[in-house]
Amino acid sequence: MAETSPVRRRPSGELEASVLAALWAAEGPLSPAEVQTALGGRLARTTVTTILTRLHDKGAVSRSRAGRGFVYSPIEDSAGLTARRMRHELDKQHDRGTALARFVSQLTGEDEELLRKLLGGAGDGARRGPQPGAGDAS
Repeated sequence: MAETSPVRRRPSGELEASVLAALWAAEGPLSPAEVQTALGGRLARTTVTTILTRLHDKGAVSRSRAGRGFVYSPIEDSAGLTARRMRHELDKQHDRGTALARFVSQLTGEDEELLRKLLGGAGDGARRGPQPGAGDAS
C-alpha cells in the first residue's frame, strides 16, 4: 500500500491575515473578486467570500451592498485589531490579574519599558493612544 503525504494545513488565521492585509493595502472597499485578485488568484472566490463573511461576523471588517454583492473594508488597522483581540482574550478570563501578570512576565525588556511609558502617561490620554488634534494650537 502506497503512503500518501499528509496534506499541509495552513496555520490558524493565515488566510484571514492575508485577506486583511489585502484590505489594508487597498485604497477603498474591495469585492471578494478584487480580494482574490489582490491575493494572486491562488484562492477560490468562494473561499475568499467565506473568509470575508467570517471576518465580518467577528467585527473585523464592515461590508456594504454593491450591486448584487458586497464590498468589504477593514474596521481597524493592524494595531487596533491586535489590541481588540488581546482585550477579547482578557475578557474571557475569570482571574484577570493572573492573566495580565503572566502576559507582562513574558514581555521583552523593550516591550516592558514601552508598556511602563504608556501606563505612566495614562492619566493624560496616552492610554487610548494618540488623539486626533491633540496638541494642536487653536
